[in-house]
Amino acid sequence: MTIEELKDKLKDLGGEQAVEVLTAFIADHPDDPRLDEVYTMRGMKNWGLQRRKDAIDDYLAAIRLNPSSKAVQALKATNEILDYYNKDLYNP
Repeated sequence: MTIEELKDKLKDLGGEQAVEVLTAFIADHPDDPRLDEVYTMRGMKNWGLQRRKDAIDDYLAAIRLNPSSKAVQALKATNEILDYYNKDLYNP
């Protein structure tokens, strides 16, 4: 299965099923040159399923494989969301 076929298959799947398919693809294709894209896709699906740690782990795995991966932007956005602080909510 190619990355394009994988993306096509994911269109019809829910979040949990998509994570399972992506995990299987990673296990079956450990030497795929575009594996960073798969980790990034799985990270986005995990983020949507409220699995923050798993999403960050996937982004970091993608960045280790390809330092110029789209996962860099996803990780930056993730950190910005997690670091958000609204002082008005905590200031009586």
